[in-house]
Amino acid sequence: MQEHQTKILADGFGFLEGPRWHNGELWLSDMWDSKVFRVTLDGKRDVVCEVPGRPCGLGFLPDGTPLVVSMNDRKIMRIEKGEISEYADLSNLATGDANDMLVDQQGRAYVGNMGYDLFGGEEAKLADFIVVDPRGTATVAATGLEFVNGIALIDEGRTLVLAETWQSRLLAFDRAADGSLSNRRVFADLGERTPDGICADQKGGIWVSSVATGEFLRVVDGGEVTDRVLCEGKRAVACALGGDDGRTLFCLTFEGTVEEIFQFKNAGVIETVRVDVAGV
Repeated sequence: MQEHQTKILADGFGFLEGPRWHNGELWLSDMWDSKVFRVTLDGKRDVVCEVPGRPCGLGFLPDGTPLVVSMNDRKIMRIEKGEISEYADLSNLATGDANDMLVDQQGRAYVGNMGYDLFGGEEAKLADFIVVDPRGTATVAATGLEFVNGIALIDEGRTLVLAETWQSRLLAFDRAADGSLSNRRVFADLGERTPDGICADQKGGIWVSSVATGEFLRVVDGGEVTDRVLCEGKRAVACALGGDDGRTLFCLTFEGTVEEIFQFKNAGVIETVRVDVAGV
């Protein structure tokens, strides 16, 4: 297993989620500061918009229009000229706060949700995984999942991988040309780790953020860990591959306790590391 060390790109954020590399910049959501940011490779940041319902997953339609998940509202919002407007309402399907999102090249948006009121202390419940077609119509893509989190595509889009945080595993589905999912199976059993955000590389590897253990792992189908980035004393929240050649791994971390996450501590950090395989 190859070990890596990060360097800090930018800090002083709240709790960061949903990183996506787009047009030479890293887009991300500051969940508790209710803002979407763009950050350049030299660490300069720019506020794209505010999302009062707490932003999370990000993605881009084929024409480049940005989309962002509004967690509390259980909606996907369109971002245009610094303002947001409703793109799709998930509230009749999502039984908990909506969270991560992946938008494919055809404009389909896959969205997870927690399944229950985590922040209100509700008892854990299973969740449905939602897909929104390019017309903005939401349907259930998969059922019976426990705290769906990060989402990625591999095999030229023929396989969808998602994180089940409380089950400590990644699941894989075959994906048909129409975007439907089938053949659910375990991609990687992660033991005691708690997968949050994920991203894919060009060789079918998945980079996984493990919140509880403060590490980013590259795993392949079957569960072998090939690479690790240890961020000692921090929470590993989400990750994305990007940069000029696709080989910069952006690691979003939180330098604080679980309690401090909900106390709005400004301890969110963007860290980077160079890796061998470029992102999809």
